[in-house]
Amino acid sequence: MTAPRGNQAPTARARRRTIRGGSELPPIPPRQNDKRGRIAKSDAHNLWERLQQHEVAVLLFAKLPHVAFTNNRAERDLRMSKVKQKVSGCFRTRKYAEAYCRISSDLQTMANQGYNPLVAIQMALSGQIYAGRGE
Repeated sequence: MTAPRGNQAPTARARRRTIRGGSELPPIPPRQNDKRGRIAKSDAHNLWERLQQHEVAVLLFAKLPHVAFTNNRAERDLRMSKVKQKVSGCFRTRKYAEAYCRISSDLQTMANQGYNPLVAIQMALSGQIYAGRGE
């Protein structure tokens, strides 16, 4: 859901003012006794820095309605292959790994289009899935 065109500029200005504000954050402690490495910062400070760096990417969902608020769908799509890998330890050959990815991708696509997985398998085995693609 996006704001009407006339309201986007004031909203963006207010958001940038909030992100750039950052004065409420505790100061970064000075380096102690010539220690090497990064200076420890609070979680809030690290989040504030990342929001400043990646403001456009983080808030893209607010401008474009087709961009999801979270990446849950991508994580769900990857979950089954990760479970398969953990259960079996690995894929025996690259050929089998590619076959698994292809089959699971086709099943996931058909599920996203509203097909029952068993119906999708029947369609794949009978060649109905590929009839529309020209393969």
